[in-house]
Amino acid sequence: MWRKHAHTGVWIPFGRAALSDPHASSETAVTPENGRRYRATRRVTVVGAVVNAFLALAQLLSGWLLNSQALVADGVHTLSDLITDGVVLFAAGKAAASPDHDHPYGHGRIETLATVVVGVFLALAGLGIAWAAGQRLVDTEAAIGPAPAALAFAVLTLVAKEGLYQYTHRVAKRTGSRMLDANAWHHRTDAISSLFVLVGVGAAVAGFPWADALAALIVALFILHIAGRLIVRSAAELIDTALDPEEVERIHRTIMEVPGVKDAHMLRTRRHGSDVVADVHVQVAPMISVSEGHRIADAVHRTVTQRHQRLRDFTVHVDPENDEEQARSSNLPLRPEIAEAVREAWADSPELDRLEHLSLHYLGGRIHLTLTLRLDGACTPADLNVRAEALSQTLQGHPRLKGQLGEVKILYRPCTTDVQQTP
Repeated sequence: MWRKHAHTGVWIPFGRAALSDPHASSETAVTPENGRRYRATRRVTVVGAVVNAFLALAQLLSGWLLNSQALVADGVHTLSDLITDGVVLFAAGKAAASPDHDHPYGHGRIETLATVVVGVFLALAGLGIAWAAGQRLVDTEAAIGPAPAALAFAVLTLVAKEGLYQYTHRVAKRTGSRMLDANAWHHRTDAISSLFVLVGVGAAVAGFPWADALAALIVALFILHIAGRLIVRSAAELIDTALDPEEVERIHRTIMEVPGVKDAHMLRTRRHGSDVVADVHVQVAPMISVSEGHRIADAVHRTVTQRHQRLRDFTVHVDPENDEEQARSSNLPLRPEIAEAVREAWADSPELDRLEHLSLHYLGGRIHLTLTLRLDGACTPADLNVRAEALSQTLQGHPRLKGQLGEVKILYRPCTTDVQQTP
């Protein structure tokens, strides 16, 4: 489906046919690419959930039976993974839905919100581990080292968590899912925490019982750091933070390569889940036709979206001049008022009945007119020049147009020579 931009009339690809149906369900209106992303995310998340369920049970039981606080803390951390896996799976399904009437820009922000939730769970898990480890470090007299068998469970956890990270990260990179990449880093924090657990358990078995609690505390601090980074990055996306300057510059260069584009300004970008939304003003030659301006805008849209795959919604606004620098024309009258002023100014002129076409150009804070008149009877170029000048002066002096007109061009048909009068 194509959507027409409200301000420019530029048609841009948007959504699917279901967008035109107010009763269409967002659960079934899924684009092929989003559908593939959702299936990949679901498969990865289910695998992670199964592995985490097994590990959580093994860590909690082994930590309790073998007296390892580090294993118990890591087991609690793994339980938080099960919760976040559920959040990721739910959000991936929602984010894959196509745009609808209530969400015309799609549902990609659900991924962003889910990433924040993942970060919050990480932070809560880190605080819980830090609290328990801190209490045990303070009470050093009651510290009892874990049984040697705890080392085997620490190794098993480390291998499983690193494997989950590698698997999830590869899929996230292939699908371009920031949410899935956040979950992959979640698995990586688990793997690093399991490494510290392994070192701590080994030191405790070797005769330093406090090392088990110290390992748990180090893991907690690392988890809190990663959680903070995820939350900050996602919060920046929720408040429409722009892309990196280098990426914005690459998009700008692509726009400037399109034939017919004289300049590009007001390029605005923002992240929308795994996708990017942008809009831009492109400056074209001021006197070209509307259809040619539309064609240039269409070429800009196609070229940019083809080269920048993450750009899913791109609105192109066509300008005849740089509206950041030139005087704005927003206060100038529109065609009905100008046409009425022309009729009033030429009320006593025979040329009014011969007026065939009136073209308007709003440039530099002025209205530039081109009036095409039907030529009746014999004439000479000199006569036409004199008459055109008189008609132009009449328009310039009309109260409703005074001080608002720029160039006034009068053309005669079927004369072979156009006569132009410039005030």
